[in-house]
Amino acid sequence: MKLSKNQCVHQSITNTAFAPLLLSYKYTHNSWFLSQGKLSFSKGQKEVSIGCVFRCVKAVMEKNTGMSNINPKSRNVKVTVTVKRSGDGLLTNLIQGGVEGIEEFVGKTLVLELVSNDLDSKTNIERKTIKGDAQKSQEKENDEVEYEATFVLPAEFGKVGAVLVENEHNQEMFLKSIVFNGFPDGPVHVTCESWVQPKHESPVKRVFFTDKSYLPSQTPKGLRRLREEAMKQLRGNGEGERKSSDRIYDYDVYNDLADPDSNLDLKRPVLGGSKQYPYPRRCRTGRDHTDSDPSTEKRSSSFYVPRDDAFSDEKQSQFTMSTISSGLSAVLESLDAILTDQDLGFKSFEDIDTIYKEGFHLPALKDNGFLQSVIPRLIKVANDSQNILRFDTPETVKRDRFFWFSDEEFARETLAGVNPCNIQLVKEWPLRSKLESQIYGPPESAFTREVIEPQIIGYGTIEEAIKDKKLYMLDYHDLFLPYVSKVREMKGTTLYGSRTLFFLTKQGTLKPLGIELTRPPMNGKPQWKQVFTPASHSISHSTNLWLWRLAKAHVLAHDAGSHELVNHWLRAHAVMEPFVIATNRQLSAMHPIFKLLHPHFRYTTAINAFAREVLINANGIIEKSFSPNKYSMELSSVAYDQLWRFDLQALPNDLIDRGMAEVDPNAPHGLKLTIEDYPFANDGLLIWDAIKQWVTDYVNHFYPTPSIIESDQELQAWWTEIRLVGHGDKSEEPWWPNLKTPEDLIDIITTIAWIASAHHAGVNFGQYTYGGYFPNRPNIIRNKMPTEDPSKEEWENFVNKPEQTLLETFPSQIQATTMMVVFNVLSYHSSDEEYIGQFMKPSWSQDPTIKASFERFNRRLKEIEGIIDSRNEDSNLKNRHGVGVVPYEQMKPFSEPGITGKGIPYSVSI
Repeated sequence: MKLSKNQCVHQSITNTAFAPLLLSYKYTHNSWFLSQGKLSFSKGQKEVSIGCVFRCVKAVMEKNTGMSNINPKSRNVKVTVTVKRSGDGLLTNLIQGGVEGIEEFVGKTLVLELVSNDLDSKTNIERKTIKGDAQKSQEKENDEVEYEATFVLPAEFGKVGAVLVENEHNQEMFLKSIVFNGFPDGPVHVTCESWVQPKHESPVKRVFFTDKSYLPSQTPKGLRRLREEAMKQLRGNGEGERKSSDRIYDYDVYNDLADPDSNLDLKRPVLGGSKQYPYPRRCRTGRDHTDSDPSTEKRSSSFYVPRDDAFSDEKQSQFTMSTISSGLSAVLESLDAILTDQDLGFKSFEDIDTIYKEGFHLPALKDNGFLQSVIPRLIKVANDSQNILRFDTPETVKRDRFFWFSDEEFARETLAGVNPCNIQLVKEWPLRSKLESQIYGPPESAFTREVIEPQIIGYGTIEEAIKDKKLYMLDYHDLFLPYVSKVREMKGTTLYGSRTLFFLTKQGTLKPLGIELTRPPMNGKPQWKQVFTPASHSISHSTNLWLWRLAKAHVLAHDAGSHELVNHWLRAHAVMEPFVIATNRQLSAMHPIFKLLHPHFRYTTAINAFAREVLINANGIIEKSFSPNKYSMELSSVAYDQLWRFDLQALPNDLIDRGMAEVDPNAPHGLKLTIEDYPFANDGLLIWDAIKQWVTDYVNHFYPTPSIIESDQELQAWWTEIRLVGHGDKSEEPWWPNLKTPEDLIDIITTIAWIASAHHAGVNFGQYTYGGYFPNRPNIIRNKMPTEDPSKEEWENFVNKPEQTLLETFPSQIQATTMMVVFNVLSYHSSDEEYIGQFMKPSWSQDPTIKASFERFNRRLKEIEGIIDSRNEDSNLKNRHGVGVVPYEQMKPFSEPGITGKGIPYSVSI
């Protein structure tokens, strides 16, 4: 008779303890046959007696599991291992021979060793592990494969606290989870979510602990050695070049952005490790250094990412170092072929509209199917030999084609756009620079009472407006001015220091008052500065109007550069990497704070490695596309030095520091906003409070007293390493929080979680909405103002063709389209996005208190979605509601895949 896969041969050998192990391996293409007392494979040729099979299997099972001499009080425990198929598929190792191959069949799978929580009561040493093999049992439709094994645990073995895993296949396997069934208290869960390398490549056994959290002092005695050894493996020894299969977290400086061996013009300063260029640390790769510059690491075709931090298959299909960088390169090479003049600008605004309506006809691409899978939203197939690069019309343009011309929209986006983190209250007058006057010229601002006071309706003096908190500013003066002369030495870009003043109207909106542009002394010329206003009587209205538009373009480029280099890259991506590294090095996977933080680190080292490879590297996309050019990363180092403080990354502290809020115990969130309709702050504080309440519940559950905080050696080592190593260039700063009480830990964790989730979402996922139509946010400005030392020809060109002057000032076609591609990709939510508070992590569900706290967190986030929707429908809130206005949704927690302008992923993952 032939037995089905589900029946197997359990009917005939159910009395054998090892039968479930033997028969749990269910073939896809092979079947077991039982006929006339003989057992065979459907594809095999040899037949032997069942008795012979049993004797052979019994010997193997006794050897591998120690199942001889079974104690009647022993417990049968069934283990199910869930493995995720990788993109290359799993090695099945199906047996092609007969019964004499059965030992290979049983042995070469996943080898599991069960570890007891307890020490041996007689010897007071670790109990002997119980070893067995998990065999493939079934394949699921969701690309998962299950392996099963049955263990017989002696009564005195106690609780399983961990499992050691060896992969005897010939390729790596991604273990999702392990479940133990057969205990009286119910199943025991082990969340793995980790790659296990083949035994022949990595002989060290992998350890996975159960989902139960333990502080170091609470660690069961049988697990203490494994807890420490697991962290040592992740730390490495700081030597050698990292392999792609490694799971090692160590620190290094940013010394891999340059490429001096290929061209000395691509030499860049090392960021980090010096007073001149302080910077957060990155994950160490250990590559050889260049011949031209011993301080610089060699570039390579791939950048090391700890194996478990690499993108999933779903993420890779949408975004990965190899595919996107290749895809972008293919697009850019094609654009280069079309746009042979790299400096060629758009001839008219109609030409700009064409890239959304008709697109670029690209020449034949090397691998059309590949590129289609990389950027399917942009590349439209026209026919078998030609592709069209056509951009989706951003939501802003769909709602109002001329939105970018509006001064009201220019001001509104400082509160509700993609960079709502720089607007600040004017606290003193007159405005003065803090830079050295001997180098940069007179420090006094060109803003005068005569310019400002006629425009502040209802106030006689500037001092009165400042007292009532009515004046606000975008200040890019002292940050950019030291780079003006350097940047102007390069072709195709220019720079100023700038200040932009706004007045808060009775309607709760901001009104631009003026823009100050400053050039320091250079090339034998004195300092130049000028204020441009929306309404001036000193020159004709039409001339002033076009000068104002040009000045706005300069400020918008400054804002775009500050946004990308400081608020986005530095304050979200770069500063997070030391937290990722320290958490993996100093907090055990058993530690409750590791489990709390881990979702906030998903894909961060992977996306940062991609950035170092293709975005922020020498002559990379950022340098080519933003005004600071080759000084872009150096400028972000200056911002880290002068502006970044950990304590000010907390949203309430940030708002208070910028003068956008003041402490008020009677106000919502304990803060009174100086601009009541400030969508980023209004919605952000809802998210901040929700995160903080979740963190508070979690921390107080595990740390009811300060003494437990101070005695937690792992936690203290973690915070020390973050300050002294990960952010070591700022280790002596007095503003670092202490870590002595639960309140200290709550503030620290809430700040880290905010940076990774809501801060990053607030400055990232609106990039295509607001930057996809580049006149609204030009990423680079190529020409100086017509009023700065103009020649007669320059002035006449401006007077006769002001629109052409503006178009020539905007980015070139290649600069604009490059960043539009990048903004499109960065604004896109992948299908495997994990949104904050959406789904409960397995370890949180193990503890009833934590489970209830998370459920409250989830409910609150859903309530916040409704609150944000109702705010966007409120006609009194003009900074988020109105004709042609894009509703502010960047703080909505959840989103569907795609470019949505909403959704807060747990982590900096794109």
